[in-house]
Amino acid sequence: MPATKRYRYKVLKWITGSLLGIFLVLAGIAWFLNVKSRPMLTSRIKTLLYTSTDSLYTISFTKVSTNIFTGNATLQNVKITPDQNRYKQLIALKRAPNNLYTVSLKKLVVKRFHPLTLYRERKLQLEEVLFDKPEVSMVNRQFAFNEGRAPRPIKSPYAFISKNLKEFSIKSIRFRDVSFKYVNNNLKKEVPFAIDDLNITLTDLLVDSTSAEDPTRFYLLKDIVINLNDYAYRTPDKMYDIKLEKLDFRASTGKLRVNHFALVPLHDEMAFGKVAGYARERFNISMNDIMFNGIDMPLYISKQELWAKEMAIANGFVSVFSQKGLKQKPVENKIGRFPHQLLQRVNMPILVQKIQVKDVGINYAVYNNESNQKGQITFQHTSGFIKNATNLQKIKAINPVMEANLTTYLCGQGKLDVNFVFDLTANDGAFSYNGTLHSFNARVLNQITKPLGLVRINRGNVDQLKFNFKANDSGAKGTVAFSYYDLSVALMRNDPEKDHLVTRGLLSFLANALIIKSENPGPDGKLIPLSVNYSRPANTSFFSMIWRSLFTGIKYSIGITEEKQNEVKAHIAKFKAMRESHLQRKQKRLERRQNRERLEKREKR
Repeated sequence: MPATKRYRYKVLKWITGSLLGIFLVLAGIAWFLNVKSRPMLTSRIKTLLYTSTDSLYTISFTKVSTNIFTGNATLQNVKITPDQNRYKQLIALKRAPNNLYTVSLKKLVVKRFHPLTLYRERKLQLEEVLFDKPEVSMVNRQFAFNEGRAPRPIKSPYAFISKNLKEFSIKSIRFRDVSFKYVNNNLKKEVPFAIDDLNITLTDLLVDSTSAEDPTRFYLLKDIVINLNDYAYRTPDKMYDIKLEKLDFRASTGKLRVNHFALVPLHDEMAFGKVAGYARERFNISMNDIMFNGIDMPLYISKQELWAKEMAIANGFVSVFSQKGLKQKPVENKIGRFPHQLLQRVNMPILVQKIQVKDVGINYAVYNNESNQKGQITFQHTSGFIKNATNLQKIKAINPVMEANLTTYLCGQGKLDVNFVFDLTANDGAFSYNGTLHSFNARVLNQITKPLGLVRINRGNVDQLKFNFKANDSGAKGTVAFSYYDLSVALMRNDPEKDHLVTRGLLSFLANALIIKSENPGPDGKLIPLSVNYSRPANTSFFSMIWRSLFTGIKYSIGITEEKQNEVKAHIAKFKAMRESHLQRKQKRLERRQNRERLEKREKR
C-alpha cells in the first residue's frame, strides 16, 4: 500500500473511532440521565399533584419511561383519585371545591419536558400532556362557602411548590376520546349523565408567583376548548333518539356552536301512539346552526348553572303530530306543560338573556278518525327573539317575565306577527298572546278545516285577523277581530263507500244561506271584536289550546255561533218534518189510488 493511501486510511480509522467513541459517551450519558431522571420525575409528578391540590389528589402509575433526546415521558396505568378523608377536612375548613374528579387511563404521555431547564432553573416546563382515552368521573356538590368566589384556586398552588420549583407550566393538556360521567350530588334521585368520545384541550396552564392573580386566567388556564363530533342518546322511554353533530366550545370567548341537533322519533306518525299505548303527541325536531354567546364557563364548572348572553337558532323545524281516537292515558294530564312551566322544571339552573330565531318551520298536525285524514297547519320562515329564558329564582325576582316576539307565515302565505308574554312565577301557568295575521287566500286553510272541521272553503279572502288573549292552565279568554270578504263554504262528510269526503249539499246550502257571513265587516262597515272563552281540557297541549281558541273566534266571526247552529238545526228539523209529512201524504195518495184501482176491478167483474 503506498504511503499516501496508508496515511488516509489511518486518518479515516481515527475519525471513525473518535465518532464512535463520542456516540458511545453520549449514549451512555443519555442512558444515565434517562435512568436517573425517572425516579426524580416520578417523585416530582406525585409531589406536584399532591401539594398543588392542597393534599386532595394523589396520582399512581405502574411504570414511567423517559427519552432524553425527545424530552418525552410515558406513564402507564395512571390513576388520579381524591382522598375522601382530606375532602372532609377541606369541607370543615371551607376550602373544598364543588367538583371532585376521578381519572383513570392506560397511558399518559408527557411531551418535551426540558429536563435541563428543570435541573438548572427549577422550572418544570411541559409542551404537552396527553390523556389518551381516559375515563373521567365528576361529582358535583354545591357549597355555600364557594358562592361568589373568583375562578381561581382558594390558595395559589405556587405556595405548595415554591420550595422545589420556581415555575410549573404546560402549554397544552389534551384529553382525547374521553368517557365522561357526571353525577349531581345536590339531588336525591339524579340519574348520572354519561358521554363518550369527548375531546378537551386545556391551554397554557401556569403556576408561578403571579399566575393565581392573573385576571385573564381562570383556574390558572388561558383557555378551555371542548369538541364533540357525534353524540346520540336514546330516551329512557325508548321513543326518541337525541342527536348532536359537531359541538365546539371555547371558554375564552364563551362561544358554543352545534352544527346540528335533532330529536328523532323512533316510530312513524301512525305507529307512535300505538307503540306508546295511548294518545300521545309525537315531536320531531331538527335544528341547524345553534350558537351560544357569552357562556359563563367558571360558573358552569363550579355550580352547573348555564348562563349565556345570547343563543341563536337557525334553519330547522319543529313538527308535532297527534292522533284522535286512541285511548287516553288515565294519568295523562298536560296541565303544567306550557313552555315556561317546563322550563321551570329543568333540573339545571338556566339563564339565556336572548334567544334569536331565524327561518324555523313549525308544523302542527292531527289525524281525525272521523274523516280518516290528517289535518295540519304550518308556520314557515319563523323568525324573531325570546328574552329572559330562565328558571333562576334570583333572576325571576328581578324580572318575572319571559317574552317572545315572532314573525311567521301561515301556510307559507299570510304574515303573522305574534307576541307571547309568559309569567315565570305564576302557579297557574299564566301567559298572554296577541298578534295580527295579514292578508291571504282563505282556501289555504282547507288543509286543516277539511280533515278536522269537515268544512271546505270554496273561496274567500282574508284582510286581517287580530287577536288578544290571556291564558292559564284552565283555558284562554280574549277577543278576535276577523276581517274578510267573498266567503263561501261547503260542509263535508266521510263516505265509506267512496272512501273520501263528499259534500253535504243541503247542509252546505243552508250554512251559506243562514249561517255563514260572506263578508266582515258587513254593509255598515263596523268590525266588532268577538269575545272568546275557551275552556281547556286537561289533555290539551299548548299548541292545541292556542289553535282552538283562535279557531273558536274565527267560527264566531263568520257566523258559526251556537245560536246560528241551533237555528240551522231547527230549519233542518223543520225540513225533515216537512219531508216526512210530504212522504206520508204521498203514501196516503198512493194507498187511495191503489184502493180505487182495486174497487174498479171488482166493479168490472
